[in-house]
Order: sequence, then C-alpha cells, then structure tokens
Amino acid sequence: MDKTDLARLYDFAGKTFVITGGAGVLGGVVAAALYGCGANVCLLGRNASAVQTAAERLGGRALGVSADVTRRDDLVAALAAVNAKFGRVYGLVNAAGGNMPAATTSAERSFFDLPEEALRHVSDLNLMGTLLPCQVFGRQMAEQRDGAILNYSSLAALKPLTRTVGYGAAKAGVSNFTHWLAVHMAKTYSPNIRVNALAPGFFVGEQNRALLIDAATGELTPRGRSIIEHTPAGRFGAPEDLAGAALWLLSPAAAFVTGIVVAVDGGFSAFAGV
Repeated sequence: MDKTDLARLYDFAGKTFVITGGAGVLGGVVAAALYGCGANVCLLGRNASAVQTAAERLGGRALGVSADVTRRDDLVAALAAVNAKFGRVYGLVNAAGGNMPAATTSAERSFFDLPEEALRHVSDLNLMGTLLPCQVFGRQMAEQRDGAILNYSSLAALKPLTRTVGYGAAKAGVSNFTHWLAVHMAKTYSPNIRVNALAPGFFVGEQNRALLIDAATGELTPRGRSIIEHTPAGRFGAPEDLAGAALWLLSPAAAFVTGIVVAVDGGFSAFAGV
C-alpha cells in the first residue's frame, strides 16, 4: 500500500457526519478532525449559539443545529436540516453526554439518597441520548446500506469507578448497545454499516475539574493523584488524543472492525495496580 492509498483511506470528501455534542470539547475535536479530512459536518447541541459559533469556526462545510438528543422530534428536524444542506448522512458520532453532582455519591450524599430525578437525567442523557440518534440517523444508513456510527462510552463502563454510579451504569449501557447495534445493522441491513465506540479515560473538563484538581492550589486532589498513579501514560488525556482513534474507526481503514469499544485511557484499564 503506497502513500496515495493510505491518504485515500482518510479522505472523507463528500461524506456527511452528524456529531452530537459537537460544540463540546471531546465532540468538537473529532468534528474538526473530520472536517480537516474533507467531510461535511453537522454539529448538534442544545445551545443554538454554541453550535452555530463552533460551525462558523470550522467553515462552510459545517452546519450548527440546535437539538436535544433526548427528544426524537428535535432529531428528526435536525436530520431534515442536514439533508437539505448536505444530502444524505453517512456517519454519526454520539459525543453528547455527561454527569452531574447530584447523581454522584459523596461524603454528604450516600447512594441511598441520590435523587431519582438526577439519576434519570444522567441515564437519559447518556443512554437514550445515544440510542435515539442511532434510530433517527441510523435509519438513513440502513436505507442506503452504508455508514459508520461511533458512540462515546467511558472508562467508567469498563471499570466501575467510585462515586459515579449513574454515569457509569448509563455508559455501560452504551457499550452493550454498541455491541448489539453492530450485529443488528450488519445482519439485518448491510455489513457495510459499522458501529463502534470509544471509551475515553480521564480527560479534565468543567464537569470533573474540581474532583481532579484543587482550585485553590492548582495541585492534584487525592482522587487526581490516585488516577495518575494508575495511568501508565502518567497524565490526563488531551482532547486531541481521541482524534486518531475516532478517524480510524470511522474510516475504510477499519472496514473489518465493528462492535468494539476502544479504550483511549493512557493504559488505565490495563493497569492492575501491582
């Protein structure tokens, strides 16, 4: 295989991808990578201003659409907007998700006191917020018998972490759903439709920064130190660390890869701690 053949594997020109959570850090870095490889990208998010600004920052082959991933009507409307702008959808990246303090145990809040509303919110956002876009955008892939779906699971789905009970359970559901959908799409519609997932490790963001870094000192918290000690790479992840794995799973280079969950975690999930 020569350099031209290799370059062609990552040439997404003419292909349209929808990225939920596309204005966020971990969704945005994959959107930018796809755009850089020639793809048309549609960024979905609840904040209309944020997705439009992010799309404008990328350029003319990007579209920002306001949509709540837990509302089917929003997703159907988003599909119509994407089709009107770019034509049929080839790929879907489900990067929308997140946690909230009320669904996380702490010294002040035991597991038995976690409010039902918070647990349902986290479950809906992460699991239903992945399943519903797969229904809406995946239908078009089934019709054209071609496409690629990339879900965002989590290290918390591979190794249950302390405190993050709602988030971990929901992401475990995402991993299971990824396996199921990969088989369903290939066996029912076409083996040219592939479904995989990334399981990011510890990336510092606004939702978990206070858990990992002491705001007053800038030093690692005890939890942050424990994570680094159990991460062979010796650092937290940078958003750019997701781009290579994402492009590979979405590209023809991974044509024989479906139904897997790839950990991007600096070796955390491989480390036994002894």
